[in-house]
Amino acid sequence: MSMTTRAGLSIDSALANFLETAVLPGTGLASDAFWAGVAGIFARFTPRNQALLARRDALQTQIDAWYRTPEGKAADGAATEAFLRSIGYLVPEPAPFAVDPAHVDAELASTAGPQLVVPVLNARFALNAANARWGSLYDALYGTDALPGVPAAKGYDPQRGAHVIAWAKRFLDEAAPLTTGSWGDWTGGELPLANPSQLAGRNGANILLRHNGLHIEIVIDPAHPIGATDPAHIADVILESAITTICDFEDSIAAVDGADKLAAYANWLGLMDGTLSDTFEKNGKAITRRLNADRAYTAPDGSAFTLPGRSLLLVRNVGHLMTTPAVLLPDGSQAFEGILDGIVTSAIALHDKGRNSRTGSIYIVKPKMHGPEEAAFADDLFDAIEDLLGLARHTIKIGVMDEERRTSANLAATIHAVRHRIMFINTGFLDRTGDEIHTAMQAGPMLRKGEIKNCAWIAAYEDRNVQIGLACGLSGKAQIGKGMWAMPDRMADMLAQKIAHPRTGANTAWVPSPTAAVLHATHYHTVDVFARQDERRGETPAPLADLLTIPLARAPRWTQEEITQELDNNAQGILGYVVRWVEQGVGCSKVPDINDIGLMEDRATLRISSQHIANWLMHGIVTPDQVEAALQRMAARVDAQNAGDPAYQPMAGHGDNLAYQAARALIFEGAAQPSGYTEPLLHAFRAKAKAPQPVLA
Repeated sequence: MSMTTRAGLSIDSALANFLETAVLPGTGLASDAFWAGVAGIFARFTPRNQALLARRDALQTQIDAWYRTPEGKAADGAATEAFLRSIGYLVPEPAPFAVDPAHVDAELASTAGPQLVVPVLNARFALNAANARWGSLYDALYGTDALPGVPAAKGYDPQRGAHVIAWAKRFLDEAAPLTTGSWGDWTGGELPLANPSQLAGRNGANILLRHNGLHIEIVIDPAHPIGATDPAHIADVILESAITTICDFEDSIAAVDGADKLAAYANWLGLMDGTLSDTFEKNGKAITRRLNADRAYTAPDGSAFTLPGRSLLLVRNVGHLMTTPAVLLPDGSQAFEGILDGIVTSAIALHDKGRNSRTGSIYIVKPKMHGPEEAAFADDLFDAIEDLLGLARHTIKIGVMDEERRTSANLAATIHAVRHRIMFINTGFLDRTGDEIHTAMQAGPMLRKGEIKNCAWIAAYEDRNVQIGLACGLSGKAQIGKGMWAMPDRMADMLAQKIAHPRTGANTAWVPSPTAAVLHATHYHTVDVFARQDERRGETPAPLADLLTIPLARAPRWTQEEITQELDNNAQGILGYVVRWVEQGVGCSKVPDINDIGLMEDRATLRISSQHIANWLMHGIVTPDQVEAALQRMAARVDAQNAGDPAYQPMAGHGDNLAYQAARALIFEGAAQPSGYTEPLLHAFRAKAKAPQPVLA
């Protein structure tokens, strides 16, 4: 890696050139002043970042020691709370307050709808997600298992099409009922809406409706094959769907060096300045994808207006833990990656100029923060970045991932620390489960993963997130979000189950694809989220003692078959994910589970599985030999699942395979990993895989 010196920092040369030739021009920022400011930020915030990580380790050491005592092992939630307060893990609740972020776009503040998370390194996926603001309900129903059966032939199946049209028109009956009859009976002409104010406008013959803050466009086209056979010539129903998208620099990508960071930043710049495109082959044809334009309509009063054609884009920076070789500090140490991300993604966002945020805000999601002092650090860092870039205070908004135990146990205080810039809180139940296991690693063996999902602490966690968010005044000012539906091929199940998220009062939830966003959008027409928030406002938060009750297996009585099943399930998931991360640099993809069901996997699921086996190893539920045997069995299973991938390197019987070694390390070194995170080991093995191989004479 070639390095260039700027203001005492050593910067990856290609990254420095990108910043100086592609990012800074047009921003009014001079290169020398920019680099001097960057060096100043690193000098100011690096010691604080290091101290925060040392604080994490010190608290965990005290917790580990306590759980090794009889008192700690016998403690209930109340006793655990008292201990955690005594060591400063739990802080006093702040006095009642209301958040006050300014200039938050409506998609975050006052509209409820689906949210996508997309790996920023994949330009095609990023464009698909940005363009998923609008999607075809007909296509989403026809091409998935949302409706029973499958198309009868390669061409259009009229019988399935009829089921799709009937389902969509029943949806319209609920979202925009007519004064008489149903949408299935309507033959065109005058539109007898029961609530005429739902008519938002027209685009030619197309009808634009509005319900619960979301738009529905009914496509009228008698020349279309579907429209030609429809009594009202309805050719499609287009739903406003993924109103927000998180462009992810964290869990869903593998970025371990300057080249990776440059590629990620370049895609973010293309999204911000509107120039990103990607050309690929589909069905034997070259297709170039670009960002959609805004959509033009005529209001009922004859005035013209537009609606955004793209999802409002947020960017998820990395957390406080990792460093990057892309920037070296004057002492030769690697710079904290989260600080670099904050500076660079914000500087790139100066190129937005209203294409994305119409209020002029920058939206940064900050993951894996541990409690209010780490949120306060991010708040101060964003102050400094605003000063560097000449931005008004609190232009940079923050999204707090409520995914670490210390944050969810101190949620009100964490929100208070960023109350002037907060734009969302979101539960990340996968990472939260991984942290639950690691924090209480010494307390005893954990329940099987499927049983952990049914424990009291998870219900308390999800409830408290909404209850505390509402008590802090987030409704109408910021999002309260829920986690991912991980099975992209199980849309019927998603339709049946994910309506639970808006019913909690959450005004967004994560979905794995644009198609899933269309289907999940129907839930926000069924549920008036803001009315539901009004109903829940004032609830007493679920007891903290419930949140702190550990999912321990008291006197476990599992059979050897049950233990082997759990071990195999974990080992298969670890190997199936890690092999793509280490060998191919794929941070998120649809990975077949042990039953060949495709699951959207990222580092959060890996954290759970590796921590779970590490916990069972520590407490003698399984032996090292059993783990080794499971890894070998599941390596063969994963090899078979990837047999059609020409880039895949088999793992079974290949102990020197880097991916296999990484999987072993994640398990056998899992208890020693900081907070149980997988990034340090994954980065190390990926860097080895990317390193030039020696040429043998």
